[in-house]
Amino acid sequence: MERKHKLSREAIIHTLAGSLKTLDFVHAFYEGGAVAFDRVDEWSDLDLYFVVDDDRVADTFQAVEKALESLSPIKQKYSVPQSGWPGIFQAFYKLEKASEYLIIDLAVLQLSCPDKLLEPEIHGNNVFHFNKNNMVKLPRLDKKAFAEKLEVRLERLRAKFDMFSGFVQKEINRGNSLEAIDLYHNLILGMLVEALRVKHNPVHYDFKMRYVHYELPPEVVKKLANLHFVRNMEDLQEKYHVAREWFCKTMSEIDGKQ
Repeated sequence: MERKHKLSREAIIHTLAGSLKTLDFVHAFYEGGAVAFDRVDEWSDLDLYFVVDDDRVADTFQAVEKALESLSPIKQKYSVPQSGWPGIFQAFYKLEKASEYLIIDLAVLQLSCPDKLLEPEIHGNNVFHFNKNNMVKLPRLDKKAFAEKLEVRLERLRAKFDMFSGFVQKEINRGNSLEAIDLYHNLILGMLVEALRVKHNPVHYDFKMRYVHYELPPEVVKKLANLHFVRNMEDLQEKYHVAREWFCKTMSEIDGKQ
């Protein structure tokens, strides 16, 4: 049983806010993730964002680490070589005095960064711990641009399915169980989950398996769970056909929507 830890998420946030608010190159500090969707529990990590002058990203990481070390030794740091968004730099931290689940997912955003991951429709209601002179504005989702982006993605999803969905059957025919099940999970079920997300909650179409238990209907989650757990090759063959048919049906239902 895990020992109890005294270091809370509130203590970490309070220390970071107090330490970095005094720095003139740090303009805003906000929290997203679980708190933005009102889903914080004992296993939640910390999704934290700092908006800073473009040339002070490294200084911000140093200031963050100094503040964290005032609370606890840093047990581990994992720097992300390149984030998926321009102008965003990311690192993860584990603290010795915090729960192993209370990982700090830290993003430092350049002030010029075009997407600060703040649209409430997509990222929930982020909590600002400070926002100097209201420097960072809360954007609204550009629905027209999003719809156009989604349509492009759907076309690629259709093309990807048509081109590669037979790869699972090929490996089943060869008796290559590991290759077959890997392709089934990562290719077929991956595309199916994306299609289901477009149907039920399109703003999170690219979230993969994240939040599926909260955002897809219970009967859909139950059916997905059944498809993910495969007993043997015979079971894989049957579930592969079910997943393919479900994908095609879901895509046809999406096509019928405006």
